[in-house]
Amino acid sequence: MPELRQEPITKKWVIIATERSKRPSDFPVRSEKRKGGACPFCVGNESKTPPEITAYRKEGTQADSPGWWVRVVPNLFPALKAGAEGQQIQNFYVSRPGSGAHEVLIESPDHDSTLEEHSPDQLRDIFQMWVDRYRDVIKQENIKYVQIFKNEGSIAGASLEHPHSQLIATPLVPPVIDEELKGAKEYHAKQGNCIYCDMIAHEIEEGERIVAETHDFISFCPYASRFPFETWIMPKNHQASFGSLDSEQLQSLTEIVQETMKKITGSLNNPPYNMVLHSAPSGEDNAPYYHWHLEVLPRLTIVAGFEWGTGIIINPTPPESAAQYLRETSIQNNRAKEELVWQQIH
Repeated sequence: MPELRQEPITKKWVIIATERSKRPSDFPVRSEKRKGGACPFCVGNESKTPPEITAYRKEGTQADSPGWWVRVVPNLFPALKAGAEGQQIQNFYVSRPGSGAHEVLIESPDHDSTLEEHSPDQLRDIFQMWVDRYRDVIKQENIKYVQIFKNEGSIAGASLEHPHSQLIATPLVPPVIDEELKGAKEYHAKQGNCIYCDMIAHEIEEGERIVAETHDFISFCPYASRFPFETWIMPKNHQASFGSLDSEQLQSLTEIVQETMKKITGSLNNPPYNMVLHSAPSGEDNAPYYHWHLEVLPRLTIVAGFEWGTGIIINPTPPESAAQYLRETSIQNNRAKEELVWQQIH
């Protein structure tokens, strides 16, 4: 029997279409082929990108040269950029200058590596760079929100194969985050608690939607999942801003992301996916009502006419079934490859 479920924070509805229920083997296998050719993100092609903003690199090597293992550059075709001036125009329509920032975080010199295949040390450094760039950009003038995200596969929006993520900083709080903030504030005003903290406690108590768990983090398929195998990763202790992450938490985040992504990619034949960070806006680092988190959104289904017309998304895979399948998926560790790549880039 189909079921309507309401997401408790934003109050949006989804349909869990159990009669259309799909297992991992029912979804199409990703069949993208490596294009090859000159890649601007590969070692030796540093001159093909804008000048680097920062990098983790071997001692003695120069900026915009080989020797790096994580590198950040401005996006060559920025959605927003610094220096856009002018006043907000407000009559019947509203517009404002497209000021902000748009950066590319090149995750590895290895063109063919994927997030879950990185060595633990490399993955930790990738997330350390996320934290570093988040902290630096969020304090810049006129920046209200910093969005970090990763598109894996062309269906998910990746225009280049080389492993990378992106940062876009906006002069306003995006509508999705604004909806979460409003829902979280309302819950906190009524209950005196963070709704995300209560959600974590509820998921741990029920257990059926949990995918993985460490001392500091939990990953689970949310109750009102919009997409098959949608997975959220959250710190167990209250923390509003991603920029507040400390070194111990960073290590724990690395572990749970790697475990979770190995389960997702291993069980779903390396699906295209989006990974998005939700964090508190500028000035709300210590908000008692908000809780930063990662959302992993496998792109296994198509958002079609009903979804666009109503805003209600149909999910053919119950999150309880998805979580059980992911929990029971054994992780194939290829530590030999991980360590070889790590040694090569250092």
